[in-house]
Amino acid sequence: MNILLLLTVGLVFLGAGYLFYGKMISRIFDENNQNPTPAMAMEDGRDYVPTRTGIAFSHHFASIAGAGPIVGPTVAMLFGIIPVWLWLLLGTVFFGAVHDYTCLFTSLREKGRSMAEVSRSTLGRAGFFLFIAFTTVMILLVTSAFLGLSATALTSLVPVAEMKISGSGFLQTIVGADGIERAKIGGIASTSVIILTLFAPLIGWMLYRRNIRSAIVTPVAIMVVSMSVVFGVFFPVSVGMHTWMIILTVYVVIACGAPVWTLLQPRDFMNSFILYAGIALLLAGIVVAGLKGAVTQAPAFNVAQGNLKLGMIWPFLFITVACGAISGFHSLVAGGTVSKQIRLESDARKIGYGGMVLEGVFAMVVLLTLAAGLSFDSYMQIVWPESGPSNPILAFALSMGSLLHMAFGLPVAFGTIFGILMVEGFVVTTLDTAVRLNRYLFEELWSVLFKKVPAILQSYIFNAALSAGLMLWLSWTNAFTLIWPIFGAANQLLAALGLIAVSVWLAKRKKPTLFTLIPAILMLVTTVWALWVMLFDKYIPAGKMPLIITDILLMVLALAVVAVAFKEMGKLLRPSRP
Repeated sequence: MNILLLLTVGLVFLGAGYLFYGKMISRIFDENNQNPTPAMAMEDGRDYVPTRTGIAFSHHFASIAGAGPIVGPTVAMLFGIIPVWLWLLLGTVFFGAVHDYTCLFTSLREKGRSMAEVSRSTLGRAGFFLFIAFTTVMILLVTSAFLGLSATALTSLVPVAEMKISGSGFLQTIVGADGIERAKIGGIASTSVIILTLFAPLIGWMLYRRNIRSAIVTPVAIMVVSMSVVFGVFFPVSVGMHTWMIILTVYVVIACGAPVWTLLQPRDFMNSFILYAGIALLLAGIVVAGLKGAVTQAPAFNVAQGNLKLGMIWPFLFITVACGAISGFHSLVAGGTVSKQIRLESDARKIGYGGMVLEGVFAMVVLLTLAAGLSFDSYMQIVWPESGPSNPILAFALSMGSLLHMAFGLPVAFGTIFGILMVEGFVVTTLDTAVRLNRYLFEELWSVLFKKVPAILQSYIFNAALSAGLMLWLSWTNAFTLIWPIFGAANQLLAALGLIAVSVWLAKRKKPTLFTLIPAILMLVTTVWALWVMLFDKYIPAGKMPLIITDILLMVLALAVVAVAFKEMGKLLRPSRP
């Protein structure tokens, strides 16, 4: 099947969803640009800052995109191209974009409050606690999955034959016991990550302390990114996977307590050039390669093998592909910062619904790149090996290299290095952001559980170390392929909770709720069934106690959400006394 055909149909469907379904939702919310937004009414120069639409959109998209739309479709392609492609399209338009847009608009109408605070007002104190608990567990799982993924990617070795080069060329290589010469692709990314981290405080100082114009700082940042890759080619850092896991854990404990302008913001600033350039290259590559007749190498349907290795297509496809279809994490971004930056209510649809549509495009492009750029045998060996760790980041990177070679004749090694850097920088930033957020959430959780919070539980070091330590423990003792599905379940449960909170908010205002309730109910049923199957088919037989406990906790939280929602909806439906 020609990849350009799949891209064209997908773009038309996603565009129509934005134009028509997104517009319908805006009418339900009575979108009105005459209503002052929190940024305009409560401007304080710090948190509430009216921001131009393009800048607010860029911040939102950079926060929600990254590794998720790459890893999920890469793992799920085991089911075949068409099932994943269909879920990306339908999930984006009717689930994910609805979730992001409605959570953002609800926060907008609630003076920029977070979704946790909105849950407190719509579902009561129990809803607030459940939202905090869901978020804490979900972030713990995503950091555990990404820690293992990152360490695996940073130690990736690629046979030089895979990159269509003879001999070592310009790459540093190693010859294994099997006699195969492999390039230290992961070492290049390792060096680049280290250099970008070392230069981040300088870029942050220039941008946020000296307030030097971005037009001046941008060339410096691009030069640092470019030089980090060049240094990586000649001086790749090679350490073991578990060593990298320890290094990254120590780093995030330090980084999540540092001012955001020193590491987090400047790293995002530098990595954004790699991300946007990568998306543009992939889109152009699919168009050009498609015009040249490039077709998919993976099967259209591979449900039997997917059922065997990953689990039944329902529910496991729908929790494996989270970011790119629907993600509860996005509600944290929407209510956390974006709702405090929007100048006009009409911007919420562009940023909330439109941002999710763009992420859906990104995930679809990743799927088509994999399908066309990598043989299915190679895909299986890398992502679903009989022995050794799964490495979906490497699979994506190799497919990107092959696609750009087909389209433009670029060396496969160039695209492969670019692909692994495109993901790796954001995985490390995700670890920093998520552990920082989990530190805040633990502090919130203690305030709910204790009337007088003990001093140690208020300590930044304790909460950061707790977040990072649990992350390392789960990642060290469990393979990525075991952690990713339960992360997807937690993420989708968080999305369901957000949609339920929005549904109650709408019901209290006598507004239609089916467009939010239906996806909420479907995601609740899907995730609870997935958790039940994983518990008895995977975790209990394998004796994975941490995952058994997490699985049961998530099911209890899900049932609690249903109970709280029924209670609140019952109050609304009960006839009032005269």
